[in-house]
Amino acid sequence: MKKLPIGIQTFSNIIEENYLYIDKTEDIYNLFAEGSKYYFLSRPRRFGKSLLLSTLKEIFSGSRELFKGLWIYDKIEWKKYPVIHIDFMKLSFDTPEALKKSLENNIRKIAAAFQVNLPPGGDYKEVFTNLIEELGQKEGVVILIDEYDKPIIDFVDRREIAAQNRDILRNFYSTIKGLDEFIKFAFLTGVSKFSKVSVFSGLNNLRDISLSERFSTMLGYTGEELTGYFDERLQALEPKLKKKKSKILADIKRWYNGYSWDGENFVYNPLSILNFFQEGKFSNYWFSTGTPTFLIKLVREKHGPVEAIGEWEADEHVFDSYDIENMDIVSLLFQTGYITIKAVKTLKDIRKYYLSYPNQEVKDAFLKYLLADFTASSPGVLGGKIFDLTEKLIDRQPEEFFEIIKSLFASIPYNIFIPDREAYYHSVIYLILTLLGVHIECEVQTHSGRIDAVIQVEDTVYIMEFKLGSETEALEQIKNKKYYEKYAGQGKKIVLAGVGFDMEKRSIGGYLLEDYPA
Repeated sequence: MKKLPIGIQTFSNIIEENYLYIDKTEDIYNLFAEGSKYYFLSRPRRFGKSLLLSTLKEIFSGSRELFKGLWIYDKIEWKKYPVIHIDFMKLSFDTPEALKKSLENNIRKIAAAFQVNLPPGGDYKEVFTNLIEELGQKEGVVILIDEYDKPIIDFVDRREIAAQNRDILRNFYSTIKGLDEFIKFAFLTGVSKFSKVSVFSGLNNLRDISLSERFSTMLGYTGEELTGYFDERLQALEPKLKKKKSKILADIKRWYNGYSWDGENFVYNPLSILNFFQEGKFSNYWFSTGTPTFLIKLVREKHGPVEAIGEWEADEHVFDSYDIENMDIVSLLFQTGYITIKAVKTLKDIRKYYLSYPNQEVKDAFLKYLLADFTASSPGVLGGKIFDLTEKLIDRQPEEFFEIIKSLFASIPYNIFIPDREAYYHSVIYLILTLLGVHIECEVQTHSGRIDAVIQVEDTVYIMEFKLGSETEALEQIKNKKYYEKYAGQGKKIVLAGVGFDMEKRSIGGYLLEDYPA
């Protein structure tokens, strides 16, 4: 089996050192076949953007032998072009002045590699212009820019610096449009899709393929690629995981599949897949590469219902509303990969997008970090508490279950509570229940009302109702509205749980448990 290219983003290294490469060159060929000249693609972090640009660089450098055995090998005329490859991951941008200087130095370094003598003096924009004109005089220069927005998104919680960096980048990118005659091809990637008036006002001829169905699987692994390229590894995992290949595939799909940018084609997270096969176990590989501290904080500050995060509906304008001065939480979560397009409904050329978590990895990890922020706890400690809560339900120990929840509330510092305490209580309870490793439904509709939560384990159904003040009132509501009727006759024990919140104690004041039938 070929080695797995974990963390390797250079195409030549993958090929020459016999790492596994998932052939995406047909998608690249389709870019060329379109005839467009300027492209932009946004995808979440660690999704293969850098490898894509590295592959493009080798194609335009005429490195045909690297592509032997790949789809594109005999499909194009191999010609060599000068390539300007700028990777913002390698630049300094702690301050706007550092960004300007780092850009200038990087461009001069590229010029030196091509033995181009740029005139002394001049700022970052002038030296970029001079280099494009020098390299593009014959048949045009290729421009590849990776993580174009990193100097902005790294400072979204320090908006003054982010705004200054944005203005610098706007001036920088505007150079490209004015030099069309010298440019053969240009491709920009990033995490965010800032509105054209924000960053790309001077580069409005970009073809944005971020939501294009044709290029929806250019990054990430399709189901066919997963079974085709990893079949030998899947078979090798059967004895270790003590599961058949079909069950392993179903679990992999639940954990790591689900990303889509058109609502039709879905892909697996490449980083998670590679790490899964390397380690041979399920874990939150992608999420752990970058804890979204600012994002978590923003979600809590907006203090909307966290239950709605996985159930958003929006029109296409949400994908163009990423702006520093007015951070839209739906747009931000989508751009950063914490929600994705699950379906698209079209009515007379009007589209409605259904957005939700892509998979279990993202949902569980995101909600755990959100709960940690809501309760001022560490995610690791919470993970242990969630394990204990799940164990108590499975072992039919509901009293111990609620005592653990009470201890969680008791540990929350007073100053973390938000003004709308009822919403806060419900958010914390929702997060706790959703993270349990059991089958749970929240806000369950019945013919007589809406149940707060229903949890099902192997032989027991727990029906829960939460009220501010009175646990007696909560239990009576379950009984009066006969919420249990929907679950009767399944051969499972039914436990009714009425829970009351105490505003003074800032915790669960009490709970009443009753079996049905009594």
